[in-house]
Amino acid sequence: DIAVNQSGFTINGTVKGYEDGTLVNLLNPNSGQPEASATLKAGKFLLSGKMPFPDVRLINFNNEQKYITLFLDNSTIHLSTYRDSVQNATVTGSASHTEFMDYLKVTKPYEGLINQQGRYDAATTAKASDVLENFTKSHPGSYVSPLALYRHFQINNDAIKVEEIFNSFTQAVRTSPVGNYISQIIAEEKKFPIGKPLADFSQEDKDGNKISLSSFKGKYVLVDFWASWCRPCRAENPNLVRSFAAFKDKNFTIFGVSLDKEKQKWLDAVAEDGLNWTQVSDLKGWGNAVAQQFGINSIPQSFLLDPNGNVIGKNLRGAALENKLNAVLK
Repeated sequence: DIAVNQSGFTINGTVKGYEDGTLVNLLNPNSGQPEASATLKAGKFLLSGKMPFPDVRLINFNNEQKYITLFLDNSTIHLSTYRDSVQNATVTGSASHTEFMDYLKVTKPYEGLINQQGRYDAATTAKASDVLENFTKSHPGSYVSPLALYRHFQINNDAIKVEEIFNSFTQAVRTSPVGNYISQIIAEEKKFPIGKPLADFSQEDKDGNKISLSSFKGKYVLVDFWASWCRPCRAENPNLVRSFAAFKDKNFTIFGVSLDKEKQKWLDAVAEDGLNWTQVSDLKGWGNAVAQQFGINSIPQSFLLDPNGNVIGKNLRGAALENKLNAVLK
């Protein structure tokens, strides 16, 4: 849809409040590295380069921690701002950036939910999903759409819906790096479809008792793959502890499968993090038999099962697990 300037991008900037010679950097937010730099002359600067595909970039002055966020494509862009409100820059000339601003505007009421902060009820989650879905459907040729679709997936874990929307995108958008990432997620998710049962397994607890997944039938259960050495797992544990405390008397429990190798480190982490639910491990690390059975190649990974053993959620992080449990355990 977008007329893209093949020769690259040019950003003509005007900024008030900084001295001549001020360093202007265009940063890649993933690496934090500058991709183009300039110095300010009479309140003006010029940045140029080439984007392989439209994507988010940041501009800052004198390496200050205040950023202009741009959705940059290969076009000629005009930008103006003031030192005391750098992030509120006016940007014109880029179709991708205009779409990005539209996206931020429509999702603003659901910002906390979309960024996985705070706890929300099912109605708010449904509204946020609709807003994200409508954006993606009305912008099939926009590089902002995969971003919106990824957020939709984080809220809903609905791979079928995500695939349906993804297939409506233009080929250029589908094969962009974010597009490729989403198609990997879809392929991964289809291994364990929502609404289908998770295969039964059993493993030993710390005392050598064999515990099977099927022994939890009749309850909502979160099967949680983790390890004492996995930092993101340990960071996620307080959320699990909170959900467990809130819902353990409402027919919910957690079944932890640890990819540890050393028994003592595993048990110390269980005690330190206060994981008062069933824990099993065969102490084989990544070679854990259950992890192998399910093709688990990154942790934390989790599956939320209903009382019949069917998957109703996957990798619900932060407040997302609590939001889901609030919705199903009325």
